[in-house]
Amino acid sequence: MPLARSLSVTSLSGLEEWDEEFDREDAVLFEIAWEVANKGVHVSFLGYDVSMLMYHSLYERQSSTRNQILLLFSHHKNLYVYFGRWLIEGSPYVILLDVGFTAWSLDRWKIELWENFSIGVPWFDREANDAVLFGFLTAWLLGEFAAQCDEPPHIVAHFHEWLAGLGLVLCRQRQLPVATIFTTHATLLGRYLCAGSVDFYNKLAEFNVDKEAGDRQIYHRYCLERAAARCAHVFTTVSQITAVEAEHLLKRKPDIVTPNGLNVKKFSAMHEFQNLHAQSKARIQEFVRGHFYGHLDFNLDKTVFLFIAGRYEFSNKGADLFLEALARLNYLLRVNHSEVTIIAFFIMPARTNNFNVETLKGQAVRKQLWDTAQTVKERFGKKLYESLLVGQLPDVSKMLDKEDFTMMKRAIFATQRQCLPPICTHNMLEDSSDPILNCIRRIGLFNSAQDRVKVIFHPEFLSSTSPLLPMDYEEFVRGCHLGVFPSYYEPWGYTPAECTVMGIPSVSTNLSGFGCFMEEHIADPSAYGIYILDRRYRGVDESCNQLTSFLFQFCQQSRRQRIIQRNRTERLSDLLDWRYLGRYYVSARHMALAKAFPDTYIYEPQEPTSATGFRYPRPASVPPSPAHSLHSSPHHSEAEDEEEPYDEDLEVEKDRVNIRQPFNLPNRNKNQTVGLPEKN
Repeated sequence: MPLARSLSVTSLSGLEEWDEEFDREDAVLFEIAWEVANKGVHVSFLGYDVSMLMYHSLYERQSSTRNQILLLFSHHKNLYVYFGRWLIEGSPYVILLDVGFTAWSLDRWKIELWENFSIGVPWFDREANDAVLFGFLTAWLLGEFAAQCDEPPHIVAHFHEWLAGLGLVLCRQRQLPVATIFTTHATLLGRYLCAGSVDFYNKLAEFNVDKEAGDRQIYHRYCLERAAARCAHVFTTVSQITAVEAEHLLKRKPDIVTPNGLNVKKFSAMHEFQNLHAQSKARIQEFVRGHFYGHLDFNLDKTVFLFIAGRYEFSNKGADLFLEALARLNYLLRVNHSEVTIIAFFIMPARTNNFNVETLKGQAVRKQLWDTAQTVKERFGKKLYESLLVGQLPDVSKMLDKEDFTMMKRAIFATQRQCLPPICTHNMLEDSSDPILNCIRRIGLFNSAQDRVKVIFHPEFLSSTSPLLPMDYEEFVRGCHLGVFPSYYEPWGYTPAECTVMGIPSVSTNLSGFGCFMEEHIADPSAYGIYILDRRYRGVDESCNQLTSFLFQFCQQSRRQRIIQRNRTERLSDLLDWRYLGRYYVSARHMALAKAFPDTYIYEPQEPTSATGFRYPRPASVPPSPAHSLHSSPHHSEAEDEEEPYDEDLEVEKDRVNIRQPFNLPNRNKNQTVGLPEKN
């Protein structure tokens, strides 16, 4: 019988029980974000209405809360609001505000912003102007909601990023009965500074923040973000390294760190995520067959797929370091006469005008070859069937006639190619100045036959409807072997986190929130497929050599070793589950209530508890006994090392030793007493 995954992190020994939801009956929680992208159940979201299409994603519901919200707008003909449930997992209540209907108030509100806070917003910054409209609308709605409550309300408003921050500042200035939280997922100035190739982390304490923001023409935005951070009852960041950044740039030390989690999908069937990997990998291999037609001189069974994905920030995301490491890896594989081929995908959206003709032709040629093979197979099978019916063994030399050979020769002729397989799958609008393409030209990785490292740049987000690579991002990630994210500036790092919960090893850095989080919780992250690159205490060349070493070692693994490593990586998924990380958000909200309503809620700082460690539950991907470990892969390979010992009990014991006790937040007192740590 297959083993079922545990459905709760509280089954892990060493973790205390914790109420997962903010379920106080005497408090109302609002989350305010510019783009409604979070997920929840017992919260209301305020978001800027980006387009009318957002309305069709809502399911209208009748309730006293809905009627109360709609009542607020019934007397204001110049306001436009949508209220309902968002049709995503959790079905949270959503309030969408259309700021376009209040644009006539922009000048008046900007004057008020200048008179009260000395923050001037220039007329040409449309995004900042929209943030002003959204901020005043949010503050107005929260104020009206509080005024219409029968009893004095206890409202918690959680604001995300600078675009929503003005609403928080106005709530404090108007002295509304609202407990406020401000979370910065990445400081605005920090992102701009890193994009300018400065020695950011070593000079954090030396920056003249006002001058730096002014030089980049974002001083008004910086002021909005800094005001929100300073005015909030509770200020949080998504990682410890961003907390240090915020302390220097926003001039306030965060009260608590609230890491970002994921909704981890559990499998009840053994090996299910390994099966998904095999299926997705086969689809990527089909794309590769078409892309490299005419130059498919490498063994796909000995090919490793690497990828980097995210916003096109060439240096911040570490694409520059990845490319340089690939050039060095290519040299190592060639001089060592390795049979392994590396295909590195760059999934980063850039300005394009269409698909590359040569790339589309490759997929068409592949399909033509497949159709030809299917036709010949059917003709061959029919002749074989007729021969067996009359009781004769077939004459194999006569099974394929002249027409069959003609069809196959035409198909082979169609695979002739006079050029190398393309690097980029699309026609770039700024080909000559594109950072990735220029770097590839410099290092000379042109997908030639001599290169053991091939590069494919896909400057568009993946989609299952694409005629080129019809795969969703999640399917693509599952089909790859290693995600490489050597970021210089990465406040959290969703991409390596997504790899982890899918059981795909990844490379991160000690300058990313995810990398620091894993180093904090795991004694030896590389044993679990989490390679942490040192970009904080090493120079660029040293970091590049370390990354090259990581990649070269990964290439030397057998297929069986990669399977075992994926099992170990998937075992870490509970650490990133919202069921665990959500407790930090709950704690921030209770801390805000204690600060905003001290007569009702009590805040008692406590020191964190200590523990020696805890044991992870056995993942469904790993068999329960060593007797079955030889066939842990759904597709057994003859190339696997059958003599390699693998003891599941020993593996779990290693987990118990290596995985450190996460920081425990103490239980909430049932009589409204809130016990929280002084620092995270």
